[in-house]
Amino acid sequence: MNNGERFDEASGLPLPELRKLNDVSWYQHARDYIEMKWPAAPAKTRTGLAEAMASATPALVSTRRGMPDARQLRRGLYSWAFNLKRWTEDPHADVQRTLEWVERNTVPMSALDDPLLLRKVLTAFAARLDGKTVAASVFRPKRAIFHNALEFAVEARRLDVNPLPQVQWSLPKPVEQVDSGSVVNPRQARQLLDAVGEQGDRGKHLRAFFGCLLYHAGLRPDEAVWLRRENCELPLEGWGALHLDGSRPGVGSSWTDSGAAHDQRGLKWRPEKEVRHVPIPPVLVTMLREHLETYGTAPDGRLFRTARGGLVQESGYGEVWARARMAAFGPAPQPHRPGARPYDLRHACVSMWLNSGVAPVEAARRGSHGGRAAEGLREVSGRRHSHGERPDR
Repeated sequence: MNNGERFDEASGLPLPELRKLNDVSWYQHARDYIEMKWPAAPAKTRTGLAEAMASATPALVSTRRGMPDARQLRRGLYSWAFNLKRWTEDPHADVQRTLEWVERNTVPMSALDDPLLLRKVLTAFAARLDGKTVAASVFRPKRAIFHNALEFAVEARRLDVNPLPQVQWSLPKPVEQVDSGSVVNPRQARQLLDAVGEQGDRGKHLRAFFGCLLYHAGLRPDEAVWLRRENCELPLEGWGALHLDGSRPGVGSSWTDSGAAHDQRGLKWRPEKEVRHVPIPPVLVTMLREHLETYGTAPDGRLFRTARGGLVQESGYGEVWARARMAAFGPAPQPHRPGARPYDLRHACVSMWLNSGVAPVEAARRGSHGGRAAEGLREVSGRRHSHGERPDR
């Protein structure tokens, strides 16, 4: 009382003493946090939670004596310790040894009052396994998840306050800058789609799939995977539309409740039942009509499928895309060939919309961008028009 300390009403103990009695290790707290978040989290979010906890934990140890190497730690933490579905399984012997070491050597939660220790966590978030600096888009979600885990610690009375806001931190600028040449232009887009069609039967089947990503509609790959005939408005002439109502992100069977490799999700950044309407030009209308005439649909109406009728896998369309890029651009160094990832094709589509005079708000709506990305579109558009650039319609 003389020290002005608060008392716990249930036990009658001073809060500092109660926290000391209830102090748990960071490892135990991180698992409690995963268990709390897991039931309501989509499969993709679960992988993000596990990634953040697996990145933070090696920085929150009291000693490095006997510490497993970085890749062993990541495998044990990401695939087992922070994947609730694996908790009922017996891990391999090497994974078991890794987790036992972590359990013995992570610091208590009371130690996280130290700002220098929190700096180690942020430094870990900012570094890749090869030592290079991560992109801001990778760092920010990890920091946000770690912040939320500390808020949970306050709620569980394991910390007085969340100490993370006290740490002044800015992500170092990466050494490598984004190459503007990585965004494909219209000529390169035609080259790539033609090259996709030349990659055997699977390439011919996936040509319209990449057309939905590249320039014409700006779909995410997991949205194109779930594109069905009922989503497509394909008139004989003129413009059509896609009415998107869901996606099937591939995350692996160990992260989904159903045990399937793809999770069943609504549209990103949208309410679960909302439909996104995207106008598509005649060239894509024709491409999709020809695809339907040639291949029909799967029993559930999907336009794109594997040889056995299953959902298109990232490994499958990624392999076709890699071969098409090589065929279109030759053996140039990888960083200098545009369109490194199928997902990057959305950037080309958004650039085309903006250069054609589409308002940034409308471009963000069509592409279903989140708040930060939408603000970025406004800034890009403002810079373009302030420099007097004439939109190419």
